[in-house]
Amino acid sequence: MSGKLYICPTPIGNLEDMTYRTVRILNEVDVIAAEDTRHSIRLLNHFEISKPLTSYHEHNEESKGGYLIEKLLAGENIAIISDAGMPGISDPGEVIIKQAIENNIEIEVLPGATASITALVGSGLQTRKFVFEGFLDRDKKVRRNQLEEIKEEARTIIFYESPHRLKETLKDMLKILGNRKIAVNRELTKKYQEIIREDIETVINIFNEKDVKGEFVLIVEGFTGEKTVKNNYDDLNEREYVVVLMKDGMDKKDAIKVVCKDRKLQKDIVYKQVLDL
Repeated sequence: MSGKLYICPTPIGNLEDMTYRTVRILNEVDVIAAEDTRHSIRLLNHFEISKPLTSYHEHNEESKGGYLIEKLLAGENIAIISDAGMPGISDPGEVIIKQAIENNIEIEVLPGATASITALVGSGLQTRKFVFEGFLDRDKKVRRNQLEEIKEEARTIIFYESPHRLKETLKDMLKILGNRKIAVNRELTKKYQEIIREDIETVINIFNEKDVKGEFVLIVEGFTGEKTVKNNYDDLNEREYVVVLMKDGMDKKDAIKVVCKDRKLQKDIVYKQVLDL
């Protein structure tokens, strides 16, 4: 009989947020797979948990996953923990969960501390509908393209960001998303926790005057303007394109001009396709 895979969230800062259930499960499993064993050993020692530790991080997810699956299939129970928060949310966990499902291994996810939801609830922004983007790409061009893709997202948007990229990310947000409301959460649940609820431009000015330290969760207001109307003309051939424009009220001559300009075609090429219209 296979063992069980436990997904165990750990405190995002304050050790008092460790649940009784998580402590019990970590004491009962055969092996604990940790994102950083050096970091996790301090947590386990604090709660007097003494179990074999093995590393499981973003650089060995695939290879170590096979090893862990073998142990699970042999009947051992394994817990996955990350440095902070819920494994699988911007931390290792997704791969091993998929592998366990493929091998019909039972999975149990324990509830617990999650920085994204903690920040969202305290942001003062809409919580009924939201999207989680996690960390934007480190490359400036890719990051800006990612923001372009979601600039008309109406739901509240959750981002994670590191201290050394915060200022550049905020500048890109201001340029692409506009000066929206934002809640900047720094060092959540820790001694120097800070939450700034302002607009993006004001937050940029605040951090221009101070050192940027700690880990950040950014909660950004969704798009509230008029959305760009997108057409579906790209899927049409030239004849179908002309027909749609004519149905929308455009005369045949003007419709041909629009199609030629849009598709960068000579007039006679399109005209031959619509002679009978």
